[in-house]
Amino acid sequence: MADIYQLVQACYGNIAKKIVTNQEQDGEKKIAMAFGYSGDDLLSLPEKTNLGLSCGNPVAYANVKEGETVVDLGSGGGIDVFLAARKVGPAGKAIGIDMTKNMIDLAIENAKAAGLSNATFIEASITSIPLPSSSVDCIISNCVINLVPAKDKGSVFHEIARLLKPGGRLAISDILARKPLPKNIVEDMALYMGCIAGASQVAEYEEYLRQAGFQDILLVDTKSNLNLYKESSYLQQSTCCGPSSGSKEQKADSANIDYNECAGSFQIYAVKPAV
Repeated sequence: MADIYQLVQACYGNIAKKIVTNQEQDGEKKIAMAFGYSGDDLLSLPEKTNLGLSCGNPVAYANVKEGETVVDLGSGGGIDVFLAARKVGPAGKAIGIDMTKNMIDLAIENAKAAGLSNATFIEASITSIPLPSSSVDCIISNCVINLVPAKDKGSVFHEIARLLKPGGRLAISDILARKPLPKNIVEDMALYMGCIAGASQVAEYEEYLRQAGFQDILLVDTKSNLNLYKESSYLQQSTCCGPSSGSKEQKADSANIDYNECAGSFQIYAVKPAV
């Protein structure tokens, strides 16, 4: 199997290229609204920002305040960075981190279209972010940590803890597994890129947070309908994952899986101790 990071970069890099030439599809708008964005949220964004890749709206429950510094892990086209940038105002900063150059380029283009000078983007892995320790008030992420290989997931939460100021908080939307996933799902790269196959179980996710030193941990199942991802204009295209994603038979089986039986969209909130 090819390196997971390379596959993720190729998949989401291709999505960024496609959104540059395509208008937002009905499926992307439907996905965004089903996972917590309002019509006003979407209308406030540049045209090519909503990629239909979200599993929640972390800015809605992050309690972002004016003047804060907010960092978004896996910022994609910038949807959550722009919503946060408006909340923190001119005295604050909203910083997007993404390892895919095409996504960074798209987000920078979108930031210019939005006229948001306090929104910036950095090309980097979310396990190693070039920002100072204890410099961030709030870290958000939206349906991204499930794409990190299991061996590196703990590193993400330790990096979040390093970046946050004492008393800082995280607000994450992510896909978590409701039960151990069968081998045919775990090994299906189309389902991995679609944020299902790489999902951690709820207890595992909570343990990652505890080991990184977080407290006041809260994980809430939103009961959102994950089968809406099957309507995505991008995730369901074979060009996303390439020939390594499995046989036609495997893809047909994947299409018939009820994603909601396997996993759920969760809101995750936790606080770094103040001392």
